[in-house]
Amino acid sequence: MKTISGIHHITAIAEDPQRNLDFYTGVLGLRLVKVTVNFDDPGSYHLYYGDSHGNPGTILTFFAWPGARRGRHGNSQVTSTAFAIPPGSGQFWLDRLAASGIDFKNSLQRFGEAVIPFADPDGLRLELIETAGADPRHTWTGSAVPPESGVRGFHSATLTETGYQRTADLLTKTMGFRLAGEEENRFRYEVADGGASRTVDLVCAPGGVEGIVAAGTVHHIAWRTANDAEQIEWLGELSKLGYNLSPVMDRIYFHSIYYREPGGILFEIATDPPGFTLDETLDGLGSTLRLPPWLEAHRTRIEAALPPLKRRDERRSR
Repeated sequence: MKTISGIHHITAIAEDPQRNLDFYTGVLGLRLVKVTVNFDDPGSYHLYYGDSHGNPGTILTFFAWPGARRGRHGNSQVTSTAFAIPPGSGQFWLDRLAASGIDFKNSLQRFGEAVIPFADPDGLRLELIETAGADPRHTWTGSAVPPESGVRGFHSATLTETGYQRTADLLTKTMGFRLAGEEENRFRYEVADGGASRTVDLVCAPGGVEGIVAAGTVHHIAWRTANDAEQIEWLGELSKLGYNLSPVMDRIYFHSIYYREPGGILFEIATDPPGFTLDETLDGLGSTLRLPPWLEAHRTRIEAALPPLKRRDERRSR
């Protein structure tokens, strides 16, 4: 039986790759899991951040396009990406964000959990949510953030829509989610056993402005499926329901299909395997520029077009 087991990854757009790298590895303490290029635009970086192993459910990725204009948050978008942090770690993060010069809003309560809203240097909306479901196995111990306070993968994502019902029907009637709670115009859905990385919130915002996807916004959200066979089943079922799907795309570290949900957000269904250790050792993840086989012959030209990128260990050694 085909299943969706939660969030696989979320992909956003950044303007400055070095600034992006410094923020996510330096301030948030995520691991740089993979440095590659946008396969459809190989003159630009595609950066992947996550936990120690690059597990699905922890991966935030960026298309880094220098000079990209700033996007606009609004309807038909993923308007917030939330990370799970351990209960009691909120004050640590408030202090760390303040010390790093990051603007943030006062902590608020949502569905009984403490939420810290803030933004990255491009304006991408992020949240840290204290939750008992924060899994310590999804911490990166190689960062400057103490493991007992570290980010532990995704908590959830917020999708904002002019009207939420058709998207809710797709989630519940086709993709296996269930309604788990409601607060005002926010509807929470969970899949599998629920909890961190298995949760999505739909916010109904009739009359809100439409979002514009560019720097500081989410490009797409990817959902997990176990293997290629299940992905083919999803391809068949969604096609029968009238969705316009891409063919299966080889993303080297996973395989993908793409479609627009009824509200206009780009959805992806991605396989768990092969994983990020396909072309690097576990200890060496993110240490070199990796290219897919069909671009390897163009490595010299691609490397010349990419701006220099200094990892945290390289910057310390200078």
